[in-house]
Amino acid sequence: MAIQKKRYKAVIDHQSYTIIGTQSTKHMDMVTSIVNEQLAELHRLSPQLDKEQAAILMAINAVSDQLTKQEQILRLTNQVEELKHAAIKAVELENRLKRIEAIEQEARQVLEKNGKKDPVIQNHLEAQSILSILNEERKRSIKEKSSQG
Repeated sequence: MAIQKKRYKAVIDHQSYTIIGTQSTKHMDMVTSIVNEQLAELHRLSPQLDKEQAAILMAINAVSDQLTKQEQILRLTNQVEELKHAAIKAVELENRLKRIEAIEQEARQVLEKNGKKDPVIQNHLEAQSILSILNEERKRSIKEKSSQG
């Protein structure tokens, strides 16, 4: 669906203009107000400027401000992307940590089940080693049962 264009009547520096665009009336009122304020400021600071010179200076200032804002937006967009990547990494690390904690917990349970009280596991590699030994024992037990039956 096409955006409806609107006609807006503005008075800028005592001259009437019809502006056609998609912005709201409130937006255009603000733009008109700012332009009039800036033109008045330019005429106050440099009374010798004619309307054309003042308009050119305003255009230069507006383009300069626009470039500055675009640079800020680009920097912020890059920061957002970096933060997204950092957040993804943080979630991945959190998931890895949860997996490691689960492995360590399972290893503690195995050790406790086998009679070791308050088992201390130094790191996840030790826990994985314990679980690997348990898995090997399970495999042997299954083979023994299947060969007997």
